[in-house]
Amino acid sequence: MKKILLLIITGISSVVVAQKPTGVSGFVIDSLTLKPVEFATVAIMDLSVNKLINGTVCDENGKFSIPKVDKGNYQLIVSFVGYTTKKIIFRITDKGRETSVGPIILGPSVKMLHEVVVEGQKALVEEKVDRTIYNAEQDATTKGGDASDVLKRVPMLTVDVDGNVSLRGSANVKVLINNKPSTISANSVADALKQIPADMIKTVEVITSPSSKYDAEGSAGIINIVLKKNTLEGRFFNSDITAGSRGSNVGVNGSYRKGKMGFSLGAFVRPTYNIVGDFANQQTTYIPNTTTNSTDTSYNSQSAHTRNDGLQGTYTFVWDYDINKNNSLGVSLRYGQRNLNSYQDHLLTNTLYRDTLTRSLQNIKSTNVGDNIDASLTYTRKFSKKDREFNLLGIYSRSNQTNGYVINTVQESDQSILKRNRNDNPGYTQEMIAQADYQEPIKENQLLEFGGKATMRQVQSDYSYYVANGPTGAYTFDPSHASTGFNYNQSISAGYLSYTATVNEYTLKAGSRYEYTDIHAHFSGQPNINIPSYGVVVPSINLSRKLKDGKLIKISYNKRIQRPSLRDLNPNLQASNPKNATQGNPNLKPEYTQLVEVAYKTNIGNATVNLSTFMRYNTNDIQPARIFRHDTIISISQNIGTEANYGVSIFVSIPVSDRFTINGGTDTYYRILKNNSNDPVLNAKMQGLTPNFRMFGNYNFSNGLSFQFFGSYQGRSYNLQGYRTSPITHSVSVKKSVLNKNGSISLGLDNFVTPAYQVHSVSNSAYLVQNTTNTLYNFIVKASFSYKIGKVARDTKKQLNEDDSKDN
Repeated sequence: MKKILLLIITGISSVVVAQKPTGVSGFVIDSLTLKPVEFATVAIMDLSVNKLINGTVCDENGKFSIPKVDKGNYQLIVSFVGYTTKKIIFRITDKGRETSVGPIILGPSVKMLHEVVVEGQKALVEEKVDRTIYNAEQDATTKGGDASDVLKRVPMLTVDVDGNVSLRGSANVKVLINNKPSTISANSVADALKQIPADMIKTVEVITSPSSKYDAEGSAGIINIVLKKNTLEGRFFNSDITAGSRGSNVGVNGSYRKGKMGFSLGAFVRPTYNIVGDFANQQTTYIPNTTTNSTDTSYNSQSAHTRNDGLQGTYTFVWDYDINKNNSLGVSLRYGQRNLNSYQDHLLTNTLYRDTLTRSLQNIKSTNVGDNIDASLTYTRKFSKKDREFNLLGIYSRSNQTNGYVINTVQESDQSILKRNRNDNPGYTQEMIAQADYQEPIKENQLLEFGGKATMRQVQSDYSYYVANGPTGAYTFDPSHASTGFNYNQSISAGYLSYTATVNEYTLKAGSRYEYTDIHAHFSGQPNINIPSYGVVVPSINLSRKLKDGKLIKISYNKRIQRPSLRDLNPNLQASNPKNATQGNPNLKPEYTQLVEVAYKTNIGNATVNLSTFMRYNTNDIQPARIFRHDTIISISQNIGTEANYGVSIFVSIPVSDRFTINGGTDTYYRILKNNSNDPVLNAKMQGLTPNFRMFGNYNFSNGLSFQFFGSYQGRSYNLQGYRTSPITHSVSVKKSVLNKNGSISLGLDNFVTPAYQVHSVSNSAYLVQNTTNTLYNFIVKASFSYKIGKVARDTKKQLNEDDSKDN
């Protein structure tokens, strides 16, 4: 009976396809049920070059059609999860007529189904020749958070309570999003991370020894956050809602792909509230008295209640179009908004100076308001020769921001306003990039890459200070502070050459990059600041060897440059707390770094162990230093001298059972800082050990229920004049799949054992001894709901192009 049905199906298909022009068509059915196999993958291999050239997926009726196939000999490869892959060889002799391959019958295969499931479970951490990859999509413990929650779990990275990221103890790290820079991350990495939902992150690449193809900037290395990309045929929609005691998230994204074209839209809104704490500061200042040629001592104590709130949003649009099998275009737009506020309520300051005690009570509000846009256009040209590729990239990025503060000095008795001070600091950061890259395979196992890049950055900061009397008095310019504008233009021209070779188990990736930096800076109405142009050659070499049983060892050396960040350059005096002010330094020079690293990956039983050791040495090291100016201590970045770091990183992933996995490790380093000053009074040196630990895991129960936990500890972080402590953080959550696994519900608790924790900062210098304590109340209760709809299948052609790239 089955044979008769197959003959009837074959005859019908021949009549149907005979009425259609050109191409290859057919349909796929199940050998047992004789029903169509929906969304089976169909690919065509050109036997003359032994290369996949095109592909598609079957529709709801199991039918497929691939147009515009030239004459020649081909192999059709049909596969689907749970079925044995079917291969059919056929020949096209007449380009003007469509070729039918008839019905293709797939038989079930339990073995194949098992293999696919195993292959789909990527390791949480992977080692490549020049980077460590953290597969964030394999980690369910960050549900409802942002990018900073993901980065806390990544080996070698630490994230402090303010959201600032450091790599092996250094904050001089270049952050990319989908391999592209953004002005929002240039201004503030912490702000950039808050605008990226954790659920949209696919991987985080920690590139400690970047190849010459990457910018030389980032003395500690590069963090590349790769967002999830739609490679599915059809329609898809996903929504995520999180409500918490200190913040909420609302995220939606949808996509559509048909044939050569696909696009996606996304929106993410994050309000934060009820973030409260306490602030205390004890400060002894030694003030030179030029009249008596002696030193006066000032004693200060401060205390205040703190709170923070804000609203951030990000909106994205991505469009890509396959012009043909060798040419493609991509457009990406990303728009973000932020309105962040921080408060110091009832800041009480007591000052004892020359036997006179003074008191003041103030209420302070600091603001960070702005928006940013990132736009990019990508053109990719592939060739018939495997791995030959040409890419063009254009980027426009701009971040508008207004930072400032308002200080209300009040009467202690009745809280009436005596005086008001205000600082306004509007400005923008703009960046334009043009980049061209070409890669040419020399032989089957050798690849040559070269290219060029031009970057133009513009920074403008207009700052002014005002003072007013009473609650309603008009603001006038504050004569104690200069108000002006600062303009900073930086252009970077770069070229690189890189060579990659794989011989047996060895892989070598070596190259060199040259960058020339030209800077023009001036204050409004004043001549240019004399900042000389400079060039730098940045070599890099990475060597790895694959050992037995999946083991890997690699060694690397590279040189890096850290140009002063835009925040470090901005001369606006941030003195919302006059006893704890900060200011940028336009005269900063670049910092240079040399890094040597040895890494090893092995398996111990079922556990995977990633181990690395490193030595990093910096000259012209950029560090914040506290200096005395008039009656105020100001923190200002300076090129202090040298910094050496020696450290080890260990990450272990243990699949305890099919249901239970534990991950964790340590990043521990020893830092030595020297300012090399010839003045014995100002000469300073600081050194210390900084251990960091993390552990997290996941347990899957039956019926779609799972349990997640996370905990971390960060040791003291040292700077030239002191150190800062960090708290122990922890969280637990449970997740339940609902609505036929199309939705999920999560409940979580953060810092429930220690709802209040303290961060201590200690500074010591010839002019200052300061102890600051910030108490944070960060116990969080949160609930999340996620739901997805849409019937989609893998876009085979897009997947073939991705799998064919050298990086995969």
